[in-house]
Amino acid sequence: MSAGTVVAGVDGSEPSLAAAEWAAREALDRAVPLLLLHASPPLPPRISPVPGEDAWGYVGEQMIRQAAADLAERHPGLEVTGEHATTAADEALLTAAGSAGLMVVGARGWGGFDGLAVGSVALRVATAADCPVVTVRESPTDREEGPTDRETDREAEVVAALDAHGHLAETADFAFRAALARKARLRVVHAWALPAAAPSAWMIGVLEEDRGRWEDQESQAMSDALRPWRTRFPQVEVFPDIVLLNPAQALVRSSARALLLVVGRRTADRVAERHLGPIAHAVLHHAHCPVAVVPHSLF
Repeated sequence: MSAGTVVAGVDGSEPSLAAAEWAAREALDRAVPLLLLHASPPLPPRISPVPGEDAWGYVGEQMIRQAAADLAERHPGLEVTGEHATTAADEALLTAAGSAGLMVVGARGWGGFDGLAVGSVALRVATAADCPVVTVRESPTDREEGPTDRETDREAEVVAALDAHGHLAETADFAFRAALARKARLRVVHAWALPAAAPSAWMIGVLEEDRGRWEDQESQAMSDALRPWRTRFPQVEVFPDIVLLNPAQALVRSSARALLLVVGRRTADRVAERHLGPIAHAVLHHAHCPVAVVPHSLF
């Protein structure tokens, strides 16, 4: 696999085909190859004899070749290949993520059901991949009837969840590059909310009095934190959005007008120790646009 390759998981379902289309556009923007990956573990011998197992693999190989050919025809100049793996889908995708520049998956595949927002494979990959993972839930029909992900309208936005007091590097870099590629404004959301335990009316009054001062302080902190990226990406218009709202709720609301929502995920050396935070988990299930989960170190 070439350095920086975009990998898309494909199982023939509509969300996976939407992910492949999204990945094709991204690979063209990055001028890197696209690898379509299909995985189907061997059937248990008690369920299917050897000829059935061969047919099972053949169908997957044919599907991935056809998907690659269709994308190559629709996107001249795209270098696209297909690969069929005989392991579990999450294992195959996580292995490929080890040397990929970006992983793109459908929010759910054939194993899902109506009402399921994000399937187990997409969650597993977003949680444990070594590279950024974009989860796409739209269908091909939605793409044909609605605005494209490369729409250049002035209102087009990339939304990023960034903590001015935390580690920004990988997430901010991904968000600024995404906004630049789409010629979109970057909305940086920094939100906070009152504790779940209901405070007294007196406490709410004090917070309301101090809210303006707090917002000014947070705006200045965010401006200071973003200064290195504004210097590196002067073409990107940045809109800091400091709001008194539950962070996940603020991000989901902002995603309604966004081309892409970018959130970070703390990584760990051991895959078993990696997990999604509550904000990333919430937006994966409820966002109205593709979601990029970007792994980053603790420091």
